[in-house]
This record gives sequence, structure tokens and C-alpha cells, in this order.
Amino acid sequence: MVLELFRLHGRTALVTGAARGMGHAIAVGLAEAGADIAALDRLDLEATCRMVEHHGRRCHPIVLELDGIGPIAATRVVDAAVTVLGRLDILVNNAGIIRRAPAVTHPLGDWNDVLSVNLSAAFALSQAFANHCFSAGRGGKVVNLCSMLSFQGGLFVPGYVASKSALAGLTRALANEWAGRGINVNALAPGYVETALTAPLRNAPDRADAIAARIPAGRWATPDDVKGAAVFLASDAAAYIHGIVLPVDGGWLAS
Repeated sequence: MVLELFRLHGRTALVTGAARGMGHAIAVGLAEAGADIAALDRLDLEATCRMVEHHGRRCHPIVLELDGIGPIAATRVVDAAVTVLGRLDILVNNAGIIRRAPAVTHPLGDWNDVLSVNLSAAFALSQAFANHCFSAGRGGKVVNLCSMLSFQGGLFVPGYVASKSALAGLTRALANEWAGRGINVNALAPGYVETALTAPLRNAPDRADAIAARIPAGRWATPDDVKGAAVFLASDAAAYIHGIVLPVDGGWLAS
């Protein structure tokens, strides 16, 4: 049955930035599809674990700041998930931050912070995850959260654009190396989503209305609009898909 390809029963996923927004929705969506969840965030994860457990799945919270994480700490995260949940099959690199300032005055510290969380942490966790898969003798799925700003330049967010553009390139690079070893590496590129990161835009009515008018779907996305695509890329339905960056943007890039 085709529907069986989308089921994740017996699998475990590590989702970063899982306390709220898209990370929370993706963690719950993977649980709805049958996966146990290791939920990582610097914020409290009680609400996410409660929703995961509501769907009959196990949830292991990992409270951790990803800024500055290196190979040793990333390996400890993966090992902790495996120790508690028994295995790890899926990694969702969702955690991300944004700093807004014109490029001419954009602080270098903000630039470094954004790249550390959005790009370097994703690379370190992907390395640790791949090494676990290789040692366990099985494949896995990596799903990175890019952005439509992986394709466009945006305004006043140079560090964010650089990190998300680089993450799209990293997705393709890792796919090239790991596809033959059983690991699918793909990415989602959400458009304008109602999350904490976009609150400054949504709190400016003229800007928010102009953005909605530019989206062919006629509205901003909610986090739940993203979780189905994440489940797809994490499932056997995407077994022969490697290195894509899938827009989930209400048609923004097509218009």
C-alpha cells in the first residue's frame, strides 16, 4: 500500500528547535506518523513532549543551547537520543535564529551567532548522525530547514540569508556523499510562516498585508503547513529523493 510508505512506526527522530513554531509542528507531525521523538531546544519542551505522548509516542527532551556546539557535544546529543529511545533514524535540523540590521551596520557578533546556530550546528549534528548510521549499519534521513531566502536576498538579514543559502548548498554536498551509503539528505524551504522569528514583520500591519498580497495562496503559512512535507522527506516515500530543497511557500517563488 502506498500509504505504508509514509508511516514512521518503529523509527526515532531528533528534531532541533522543537519547543515552538515549525520545530514543534514537525515533531508532532512525525509522532502522528508513528515516530518516537528526541526533542531538542534551549526552551522548555514540556508542551512538545505532551503532544508527542498524546499520539502514543515516546518523547525525550534535550535542553541545550546550540550556539557553539562542536563534534563532541553533537555526538553526545546523538548518543543520548539513542540511549533513551534505542535508535535514531531521522535528523531534522530546524533550529534557527535571525538578527535584523542593515548590512552596512550589521554587527559581526550577530553574523557569527546566526551562522553558528543555523549552519555550523546543523553540520555538526549531521556529522554525528551520519557516523551513528554508519556504525549501526543502516541508513537514515536528514531534513534541513532552509528558507525561501536560500533563493532570494531579502532585506536587513544578511547573516540569515548567508546561513540559509549555505545550508542549501550543504544539503546538496552531503547528499552527494551519503546517498550511496543509505542516507537521504534533503531540505525544506518555508516561505513566510507565523512564528516568533517573523513577529516583527507580522506586527507591522502594512508590511504583513503586503506580504500576504504577494503570496499566491493569499495567506501566511502556519507551522502545521510545513509538517506534512517534513514527514514526506523523512519517510520511505522519499527513498529515491536526494539533495532537493523543497519550497513550502504558498507559491511565492513561482509568482
